[in-house]
Amino acid sequence: MPSIARFWTSFDGWSFQGSFWGFLWGREMIPVTFIWILLGLISVGMPIVFALGAAPMLGLVLADKEVFLAIIAQKLYIGINQFPLLAIPMFILAGEIMNVGGITERLVYFARVLVGHLRGGLAHVNIISSIFFAGLSGSAVADTSALGSMLIPAMEKQGYSRKFSAAVTAASSVIGPIIPPSIIMVVYAYIMEISVAALFLAGVVPGLLTGVGLMAVVSIIARRRKYPVADRFPGMRVAARAGLDAFWPLLTPIIIMGGILSGVFTPTEAAGAAVVYAIILCVFMKSLPLTRVKNMLFRTAVSSSVILLAVGMASVFAWIATLSGVPKLLTAFLFEYTDNKYVVLLLINLLLVVVGMFLDAGPAILILGPILTPTAMAVGVDPLHFAIIMCVNLTIGLATPPMGLILFVASAVSRERIESVVSEMLPFYIVHIAIIVLVTYVPAISMTVPRLLGFG
Repeated sequence: MPSIARFWTSFDGWSFQGSFWGFLWGREMIPVTFIWILLGLISVGMPIVFALGAAPMLGLVLADKEVFLAIIAQKLYIGINQFPLLAIPMFILAGEIMNVGGITERLVYFARVLVGHLRGGLAHVNIISSIFFAGLSGSAVADTSALGSMLIPAMEKQGYSRKFSAAVTAASSVIGPIIPPSIIMVVYAYIMEISVAALFLAGVVPGLLTGVGLMAVVSIIARRRKYPVADRFPGMRVAARAGLDAFWPLLTPIIIMGGILSGVFTPTEAAGAAVVYAIILCVFMKSLPLTRVKNMLFRTAVSSSVILLAVGMASVFAWIATLSGVPKLLTAFLFEYTDNKYVVLLLINLLLVVVGMFLDAGPAILILGPILTPTAMAVGVDPLHFAIIMCVNLTIGLATPPMGLILFVASAVSRERIESVVSEMLPFYIVHIAIIVLVTYVPAISMTVPRLLGFG
């Protein structure tokens, strides 16, 4: 290691003390070799949740800072033992209850009544259903699995290609974590200590814009390929009845946000209220089979455990990163080339796009949030604005190859190769990129709603 350090000190006039490369290889404080260790562990196949914990520990040992090892277990426990994090299993459970209780079918039927008479009707139904379902689950994977299993076979029967059906499902599923409630937004808000309610509100317009953009692309493709109309418009009476059936489930995000903004309950209590409301709906409609409750609770427990363990490990990682001064050094490194806010945001977005191709949105936020946020703030970006930039960018990354989780789920549900799905998604990626650019460079898109309601 010293020989490497000497090499960098003599390379092209770089100063070792305080320089970016000096920090990467030197022994100032706690060297960030743990970042390289993290990347190495992930590349050899170690689960990210364990790599997040192992990398800082190995970094401390290599830095002769074993005294800090005793604090890691404490940091891990403190990172999980937080009241706001109870919102995560509650939102997951609420989504499971409504899915198992048949609420999803009501939403899909209502969407079909609304837009099924358009050319390419079932593709439009797929997108509208994703917008509706986003207000219930907050999970892109749940959206892809639940809606894909219903709509992909139905679309195929009406003459759509299977790969196009899977592509529409995957492309629209990214709306799930953008429109509130959103599990990754809860995680980000906790890690970076910003308002959950404000972040939820900031996602409303970007989520709706994504849906509108995807529907515009579907309209163009449907005309060119002469995709069929799903149904004739059934009339106002049938539409009103379908709307009434979907009305109570669609109240879920309104109840959540209304309760938070009015001060009736906290975001965590709002998640609990969502569970109670979901149970009441399913009991009232007699649609929750008791035989499926056990599996539903098991899936909720497993999903919650994975997320919470990742949050705890990320707390350790963020502590070490802060202790090492990584955010300050990254800011100094970027400022050596530019201090232009728009250029810095462009570089950060390019990094997030690449990271999103390989990492799930949750772990990527946990790793990069504490590192990139101080850099964005240093060039004058509002923390809430940067939060929605990260959440939207990395959520869209779920649908990008080669490791986009949504792609794997859509491929499994449709029994279509990932390569075929990706080829059909190219027009939809244009919409995704446009949304990232708009959210990044037009702050009013995400910040207007929070500011009108007293945030930001």
